[in-house]
Amino acid sequence: MNTLDPLFARLARSTFRSRFQLGPKERQYCWDKGADMIDSHAADFIAHRLAPAQPVNDGKQTPMRGHPVFIAQHATATCCRGCLAKWHQIPQGQALDANQQAYIVSVIHHWLVLQMNPKH
Repeated sequence: MNTLDPLFARLARSTFRSRFQLGPKERQYCWDKGADMIDSHAADFIAHRLAPAQPVNDGKQTPMRGHPVFIAQHATATCCRGCLAKWHQIPQGQALDANQQAYIVSVIHHWLVLQMNPKH
């Protein structure tokens, strides 16, 4: 059992979270760039948009479209500090440390892998 399974089971029960899916353009972008580059993008987005103790425009800093990572962030509740607190028990008001940032990237990566390799 994956350690993220309980989180993903809870996310699956959320009507809002479960409506996010990669479209054909985002899926192709993932294939073209590869997992390492997508993970690098995720790490950069997290470092700049979520890691500060008081992120700029918190609650509105993650677009709903435009990059597979943005879609994954909404699907996995890693889009803002409020969602991180509610879904991941990562407190607001303090900067994210390296381990927390790596955890968030791993959650995003896991969701993207599931999207890229659907079980049919």
